[in-house]
Amino acid sequence: MPQLNEAFASLFTTNLGIREGERIVVFGDTIRDDETPLPADEERRRRLHEVARKMGEFARNTYGNADFISFPATPASGAEPPEILWRAVLGDGIVDRLVAAGIFSRLLAKTADKDDVQTATDLVMSAKDDIADVVIALSNNSTSHTRFRSLVNIAGGRFASLPTFDPDMFFTSMKVDWQSLAERTGRLAAAVNLAAEIEVETPNGTRMQFGKRGRTAKGDDGMLTAPGSFGNLPAGEVYLAPLEGTSCGVMVLEYGPTRKLSSLLTLRVADGKVVEIQGDEPHRLKLEQKFAENANNRNIAELGIGTNDRASRPDNILEAEKILGTIHIALGDNSGFGGTVQTPFHEDYVFYHPTLTAIMADGSRQTLLRDGKLII
Repeated sequence: MPQLNEAFASLFTTNLGIREGERIVVFGDTIRDDETPLPADEERRRRLHEVARKMGEFARNTYGNADFISFPATPASGAEPPEILWRAVLGDGIVDRLVAAGIFSRLLAKTADKDDVQTATDLVMSAKDDIADVVIALSNNSTSHTRFRSLVNIAGGRFASLPTFDPDMFFTSMKVDWQSLAERTGRLAAAVNLAAEIEVETPNGTRMQFGKRGRTAKGDDGMLTAPGSFGNLPAGEVYLAPLEGTSCGVMVLEYGPTRKLSSLLTLRVADGKVVEIQGDEPHRLKLEQKFAENANNRNIAELGIGTNDRASRPDNILEAEKILGTIHIALGDNSGFGGTVQTPFHEDYVFYHPTLTAIMADGSRQTLLRDGKLII
């Protein structure tokens, strides 16, 4: 427990820059009754929930104004969290006004239109002092790509997202040199932002092209001290939402979010969406179910590049996508970081030893990664 307390203290002070009197909410999720995770994943999720509870206790005992909230896991990463969390973080007053305005149910269902979002934003900003200053998401399913998270940030709240976190990461990928990570991430983001298109190739047969015109790559460096900050912990990536309808090529999946696949799955992409899946791995059924639920779940939502030299685990997507020199591609929602697709699903897949080339508006090319090595 002393080691965990030291790790908690580092997160609050180094990554979040906690200030006296700030209100903190830590939350986690439990396995739903209708879920049947594999034994290893069940144990990891039990440990994750226990660490979330302990972090909530640490925050309350150390800083005073802190709450821990727990709820059954959402159906998928990218789905909005339940009302109990909205009320704990935003306050009853804001949620009651969202309900009275008739838009809360649409926010939860991710069917809110632009007018709904603007109304929600106005309501949140009118009572932003009611909103938690710091939110730490230790749920298994990610809330990063949700309207809930966006509204917290709009009001100035700082949001650390740790989906699928394993406590061992406190002593590996969270032990990175944060200053060096920030410098590396910023340098790479600047190089990516010179491009109009991006090409990626990997030894496993992945060949993808992404349109980038009008989109900005951002860096996640773990420094969440400024009002409205958002990022993963462990951190370390450059990410962007490719222009909808432009992504094309082939993605060959070797790993799912929490395990190595028993055989390869090949996804063919055209006009920005997955149009075909090849392969017999059981993960195919999950993807087909998600695609059947909502066509927007086929969207190529994100291209990311890992920048954390202490990250190494390929079997946990939270850390895997941060591994220095990897790339990851996500399906589904991208509405929270520059895209236009809104859907209750966001899932990342990591690819190893990529060669990534930036194509400029004049057709010139610059290789930024070669066989998984940063060369800028």
